Amino acid sequence: MGAYIIRRLLLIFPTLLGILIINFALVQFVPGGPVEQILAQIEGEGDVFEAFSGGSREVGNNNDGSYAGARGLPDDYIKELEKEFGFDKPPVERFLNMLWDYMRFDFGESYFRSISVVDLVVEKMPVSITLGLWSTLLAYLVSIPLGIKKAVTDGSDFDTWTSGVIILAYAIPGFLFAILLLVLFAGGSYYQFFPLRGLTSENFENLSVIGKMKDYLWHITLPVLASSISGFATLTLLTKNSFLDEIQKQYVITARSKGLKEKQILYGHIFRNAMLIVIAGFPAVFIGVFFGGSLIIETIFSLDGLGRMGFEAAVARDYPVIFGTLFVFGLIGLIVGILSDLMYVFIDPRIDFEGRQG
Repeated sequence: MGAYIIRRLLLIFPTLLGILIINFALVQFVPGGPVEQILAQIEGEGDVFEAFSGGSREVGNNNDGSYAGARGLPDDYIKELEKEFGFDKPPVERFLNMLWDYMRFDFGESYFRSISVVDLVVEKMPVSITLGLWSTLLAYLVSIPLGIKKAVTDGSDFDTWTSGVIILAYAIPGFLFAILLLVLFAGGSYYQFFPLRGLTSENFENLSVIGKMKDYLWHITLPVLASSISGFATLTLLTKNSFLDEIQKQYVITARSKGLKEKQILYGHIFRNAMLIVIAGFPAVFIGVFFGGSLIIETIFSLDGLGRMGFEAAVARDYPVIFGTLFVFGLIGLIVGILSDLMYVFIDPRIDFEGRQG
């Protein structure tokens, strides 16, 4: 197992390198960089993308390397901007310098916020951890028992009507469910049981420990429910089908013929085998909610997390934030994948990754 883990750890570096190379190359062909952003603001365009959408003057690079939006601005000023952002160097040199900095975990500072990328990520992390962790735990705590119950009672009335509810929940977009929750329970048209925005109250620091816990749970209830709804269907049906496959296997029939009780068979034999595929999906569920699925939820509930930060960085072409978070999140995702394999072995020691090649 040790050799397998070492191989997986060594694969992290070329994988991250490939991710950075592809995204860095793509960025070179995308208009509206940070220099263009500043020129658009100086020229009164407000935002470089407004100019692209049909403004009176074009903002972007001309074929000769100049900026069309820089009419009337001194060339020295443009060169100073390029030097400040590091664009006075060739792309290859900039990429190599970035790699050297990342090897030392130096991700630089945001172009527009005067704060280091690390501090910015740490500042936004509590919101994303809240949505990612609690949403994943809630989905697993509900879906696994429900999926097992549906497998055991396959074809019953309970199985039929719960399947209908699950399909309905899966069909509802997360943002629409979030709006529905706000309207019903956050002071919309009906009740105000929960706060409308934020992760904590303004007087959070003055509360007792118990009061802080209650305030935190009070604020996260609706966002977590909204971000969890789409995961219930997939995980529940995955659990059900996995258990159904195991129930039909020969070792279950043999266990029954020996007189073992159904609960002993279910939790002593079937559970360990059936849960392997469910656990395999844990990293994808967690990473999906943690990194990619929270933008709309954060916007609706006015939460300032990594989702909104990534979107704003992409719109503003804040390259240090884009590439720094891409590197960190890619690294976390790869490590979580390794942890998933370790969980396989923990649940079923018969699995031997040592014999796998690659």
